[in-house]
Amino acid sequence: MTKQIWLNLPVKEVAKSKAFFSKIGFSFNEKHDTPSSTCMIVGEGKFAVMLFEESLFASFSQNKLTDTKSSSEILISIDAESKEEVDQFTEKVKEAGGTVFSKPAESQGWMYGSAFADLDGHRWNILYMDFSKMPK
Repeated sequence: MTKQIWLNLPVKEVAKSKAFFSKIGFSFNEKHDTPSSTCMIVGEGKFAVMLFEESLFASFSQNKLTDTKSSSEILISIDAESKEEVDQFTEKVKEAGGTVFSKPAESQGWMYGSAFADLDGHRWNILYMDFSKMPK
């Protein structure tokens, strides 16, 4: 049976991506580090995101890579415990060199979030969800 799910993302430069994600607060499992890949750990559930150099990723996906400047294949969502955490995280993204394409704002009356692109154009959002205000 499945024990864990890992998300794999192609990146242009593993070292630069690792530095970016470290600056915004993610950690890494150093035992999985190679010159062409690294294992990023996200959240309390220790969700693994593997960052692979583009050529290595393409070799095992056996498919053309998405041009993240003109299209998206995935939107990765992470949760926050408060609106303040969304704001602070968004500032870290800007300081680390990410591109905020959706500034922090309320959504649907019960969510507050922002969205950004990492150094390779992969799209992420961070959301605080107040389930007590969620429509029934």
